[in-house]
Amino acid sequence: MKEVGLLIAGIVGKTNVGKSTFFCASTLAPAKTGPYPFVTIEPNRGIASIRVNCVCKDLNVKDNPRNALCINGIRWVPVELIDVAGLVPDAHKGKGLGNKFLDDLRQADGFIHVIDAAGATDANGNLCPPGTRNPSDDVKFLENEITMWMLGILMKDWDRIVKGVSQLKEDPVVMLTERLTGLMISRKHILTVIKAHDEFNKRVDQWTESDLRFFVDCLRRESKPMVIAANKIDLPKAETNIAQLKSEFKGYTVIGCAAEAEFALRQAAKKGLISYMPGDSEFRILDDGKLSDKQKEGLKKIGDILKSWGSTGIQESIEAIYKKELKMMPVFPVEDANKYTDHKGNILPDVFLIQQGTTARGLAYRIHTDLGEGFLYAVDAKTGQKISEDYQLKDRDVVKIVSAKGVKG
Repeated sequence: MKEVGLLIAGIVGKTNVGKSTFFCASTLAPAKTGPYPFVTIEPNRGIASIRVNCVCKDLNVKDNPRNALCINGIRWVPVELIDVAGLVPDAHKGKGLGNKFLDDLRQADGFIHVIDAAGATDANGNLCPPGTRNPSDDVKFLENEITMWMLGILMKDWDRIVKGVSQLKEDPVVMLTERLTGLMISRKHILTVIKAHDEFNKRVDQWTESDLRFFVDCLRRESKPMVIAANKIDLPKAETNIAQLKSEFKGYTVIGCAAEAEFALRQAAKKGLISYMPGDSEFRILDDGKLSDKQKEGLKKIGDILKSWGSTGIQESIEAIYKKELKMMPVFPVEDANKYTDHKGNILPDVFLIQQGTTARGLAYRIHTDLGEGFLYAVDAKTGQKISEDYQLKDRDVVKIVSAKGVKG
C-alpha cells in the first residue's frame, strides 16, 4: 500500500520503444534493456527527482534538508516511477503480457507514455525503417487498450450496480467508486466526469452501451492523466512526427526525448567525467584526458541533440506529469515557525509534494496520522497567521502544524 498523498507515475507504452531506458535514465536504477520486444516482464521501480524552487532564498536562510537536495535554491524532490511490461494490440484480451501489464498499472496515478517518435517499431514492437509506423497510432492504441481494460473491470459488476441503483435505490456514485477504487479512481474523479457531460444526467440503468464506453473513456482521461514522451528524437522522421503529434493531440503535453542520450549523460556525470544535471541544456567535460575517442564522439553527438532540442526531454517529461498533470506542488512543514526549523534545529528540513486543493489538516495526515487526528490549527510561517483545518495550502507554503497529539514537522 502506497503512502497517502504520494502519487506514482507509470512509464507505459508498447514494447521496444525505450521505456526501460527512459526509466534507467530517470532513476539510475538497474533495469534490463535491449532492442527487442518484452525485455521488461516484472515492473521496475525507482526514484527520480523533480525540481522545485526552494524558499530558502525568499526567507534568506541557509537550509539543511533531510529528504531532498537543495542546490543553488533548487530542491530536487524524490518521486516514484514504475516501468511496466510493454503493451501489444488486444492486450486487454490477454494477448502478449497484456493482463500483467494492465494489472501493474492499477497503482499508477498518471502515465508517461513513451512512444517511438521516429516510427521505427511496428505495432508489436519489432524494428522497422524510420517512418514506417505512424506514432499517432501508438497513442490511440494505448488509449483504447486502457479504456477497454477499465471497461472490462466495470462490466464485471455492472449488473449488480444497475440492480443496486434501480431496485435498491443505492447511490450510483458510491457503487461506482467501490468498484473502481482499486484503479486509484476516486469519488471526485467520477463526480467530475458525470457533471461535465449531459449524457450521464440520467440513471445508470438507462445508460446505453455507447454511454458506458464514453464514461469510461472520460474517466480514464480524468483519473489517469498522461504525458507523451516522444522518444528517439535523434532518428530520421522524428521531428516531423512530433510536430504532427502536437497538432493532433492538443489535449496532451508532447515532449521530444532522447532516453539513450540522457542515460549516457547521467552515467558520465556519476563517473565524474562531466558536469551535468538532469534537464540541463548543456554539459561540461571535466577531464578530456579521461575520455576515449569513442566517448568523445558520443558526447559530441549528444551535444548536437541538446543544441537542437534544448535538452534530452527526460526531466521535462517527469516534471510535466507531476507538476502539470497531477498538479503537485511543494510545501515545507516546520516545527518552529520563527526559525523555520525542526526540533533538531534543521532549517527547512523537509519538503512534501501535495496536490492542489490539499488542506492544512490533509498535510497533517500526510505527515503522520496522529498529527491529523489531533489537529488544532496550523501557522503560516511566512506571515505568522493561524490557518484553519480547511485552509487550502498554496505553492511553497511554509507551515507549522499544531496538534493535541504533538507538534511535528
